Amino acid sequence: MGLPTALVDEVARIDALLEPIAKRPVDTADPDWETRMREGPRPLDEANVRAEAEAALRELLARYERGDEEDRVAVRALLDRCSSFRWATYLPYAHTPEGFRQQLLHLSARDQGSDTRDELVELHDLCTQARQAGVDIGPLLLEVAELSSTEDKYGMGSLRTLLRAAG
Repeated sequence: MGLPTALVDEVARIDALLEPIAKRPVDTADPDWETRMREGPRPLDEANVRAEAEAALRELLARYERGDEEDRVAVRALLDRCSSFRWATYLPYAHTPEGFRQQLLHLSARDQGSDTRDELVELHDLCTQARQAGVDIGPLLLEVAELSSTEDKYGMGSLRTLLRAAG
């Protein structure tokens, strides 16, 4: 099936707008750099693309979840190519089973991003928050694992393996 051209074009357009922000150097010699990063505008707001980016991500995740393996491969490939979009675009996290599941789908679609270690830290944090909210995480981890890639991109296991082990 694949992804609609209009969706691919929209993600690429947003990615191009976010790229200068994502690749802007950070002056870590400035003693206030962390405060500036934390208190400054979020990248989606700075680029004035929050609504479009979140809508595109929702559509990508819906296709990832409901589509076939070809659709999931296409979503993973698009997020791999559009790394600034991948870096900046997240959906709000509702601490519910469905909210946790949505975050896992996004993690699965990113397929380890640029660094498995960062994704593992996020997975750990998501699981901790979900457990604290009373969410039974095991079945959801296994469900999303079945949609996830089996490719071991960086020598730390596939995302499918990592999600199965997190439960």
